[in-house]
Amino acid sequence: MILRQAVDADLDAILAIHNDAILHSTALWTDTVVERGDREEWLATRTAAGDAVLVAIENDEVAGFASYAQWRARYGYRNTVEDSVYIAAPYQGRGIGRALLVELIEHARGAGHHVMLADIESGNAASIRLHESLGFVEAGRLREIGTKFDRWLDLTILQLDL
Repeated sequence: MILRQAVDADLDAILAIHNDAILHSTALWTDTVVERGDREEWLATRTAAGDAVLVAIENDEVAGFASYAQWRARYGYRNTVEDSVYIAAPYQGRGIGRALLVELIEHARGAGHHVMLADIESGNAASIRLHESLGFVEAGRLREIGTKFDRWLDLTILQLDL
């Protein structure tokens, strides 16, 4: 497996993984798939900010991606980032998410960030376990603040002091 910074050539695979999560999971609380232009802007914005957007390459294809960005737009939150990790279905359960998240944490530390947060749908036990295995601790749980697939969703907030 190769981990590296994402480039424009990776965007079609990133888009496919992202839209699959929209359509088939509660990881993203929207029902609306996005176009390539959305991912182009997303990559450009994060790259310009110095944030990491990483891809995992397995068998010459993008098996997953991870990124972080400032948690809130206000200046006082500038040292707090939020992570996102998504793995293509055929590659889930192979340690790719862990490898991406470890690299993401190191990048954030190297960039001088103070805290990394993970906002995870509370039913996503695998993602919660992954984050906890790397030192994240539960900072809170918000009940029924979102909805998707005709059910209310809880949000678990995990925190890692970098």
